Amino acid sequence: MQERPGADRLDSFIANPRRALWLLAMPILIGMSIQTLYMIVDMFFVGRVSPEALTALAFNMPLVFLAMGVTFGLGTGITAVIAQAIGARDRVRADCAAEHAVLIGALVAALTTGSALGFGVPLLHALGVPEELVPQAWSYFRVLACGYPFMVLAVFFRSILSGEGNVKTPVMIQGAATLLNIALDPLFIFTFGLGVAGAALATIVSQAIAALAFIYLLFIAKLSYVRFNLRNFRYDPAIARSICVIGLPASLSFLVMSTGGGVLNRILVEHTPDAVAALQIGSRLDHVVILPQVAVASGLVTLVGMFYGARRGDLLREIVRYAMARTILLSLAVAAAFYVLAPALVAFFTDSPGIRGLGVGYLRVVVFAYPFIGVSILTGRTLQGLGRGSPELWLSLLRVILISAPLAWAATFWLRLPVEWVWYSSLAGTVISASIALLWLTLGVRTAVRTIAEGAPGPGDHAGGSALAVEATAEAAEPA
Repeated sequence: MQERPGADRLDSFIANPRRALWLLAMPILIGMSIQTLYMIVDMFFVGRVSPEALTALAFNMPLVFLAMGVTFGLGTGITAVIAQAIGARDRVRADCAAEHAVLIGALVAALTTGSALGFGVPLLHALGVPEELVPQAWSYFRVLACGYPFMVLAVFFRSILSGEGNVKTPVMIQGAATLLNIALDPLFIFTFGLGVAGAALATIVSQAIAALAFIYLLFIAKLSYVRFNLRNFRYDPAIARSICVIGLPASLSFLVMSTGGGVLNRILVEHTPDAVAALQIGSRLDHVVILPQVAVASGLVTLVGMFYGARRGDLLREIVRYAMARTILLSLAVAAAFYVLAPALVAFFTDSPGIRGLGVGYLRVVVFAYPFIGVSILTGRTLQGLGRGSPELWLSLLRVILISAPLAWAATFWLRLPVEWVWYSSLAGTVISASIALLWLTLGVRTAVRTIAEGAPGPGDHAGGSALAVEATAEAAEPA
């Protein structure tokens, strides 16, 4: 029988976990860096249309973040379940999880697009978009919503490949799509005169091409470890439940953060609309440090899932400690550089003195949160790899809903303090939630290692296990 592509990947990861982490993280970081470059260039072009266009784009971000957050959350569940199955060397379960991912992706795409088109304008009003900016904000959101199915499917296909430890292929596809997006931006925005809607159209075209490339590689060329047999697809509630138990809390955490972003915009409008634009600039710059954090955390989901599935508690503990230490050191370095370079960095995006001053003020407060952001991100992803999705949701609720938003609201509407206190509120929520996250991580890893040592059933062991084994035996007897 011909061996599937990537069949020896698990053994190589077990042999050298630290090298495996960087093999997974670096391609993700490169791809996300290209994505951040796109976000910066996108903002640069939109900002050259007008300050109002930049602010309209900023008001869209909570809604975009929500829609894609749900997708990325479920994608994490897909990655974790497939990684655990491959770690346990359960090929049939890995295939079945990938097939369920396609089904879930189709449902999410339909619901997201329908909801966005049906309720987009009321949502923009609810977020406090000034009446004169609603037409521009809606022109961007309406176009982007039509392309959500391509974006959702691209994310889910990428999650499938990440679960089997193949991050280079999706990064190459997404990287090429992002570079195309950057090239199309000035064409659609200025040459065709579409303005802020042109930025959305450029995104849709590039993501559609990415989704089609994934479809070709997975379904036609069959260059992945997992295989799809949708014609004989059988729904397995246990696998769907496993994906949702991990992915839905992560998705809801994005909902919490999106709601918090909307509330934050509403609070900042009370000070000045320029503060919303300043936040948008600062948030884009935050991605420079968040990108490597997320890249390491994304690699960690795959390794933690595989090592847990392979019942290697020693490797599980080692890789989590190693990833956390490196992430904190990197975050401290970027924070120091950004504090010094804040004026020059913000000035790149806007000529408005008001927005510049607010952006520098934001950056010089939020940089102190960077190491704590890393702790929270790695905690959530590690526990997801272990099959526990709820901690990330509870930590997001604590940080955004119980701490940051109430403090910012009180500082603005009750105490009438300057806008800097909104930034201080975000910092406080991040530090407190990260402290609790670190305790949660310690307990979670300790419990997982003890479970492995006691010989308890591994992930994916369920009542249907014998049936899956029979299928696996039958499949092995067939020619590849």
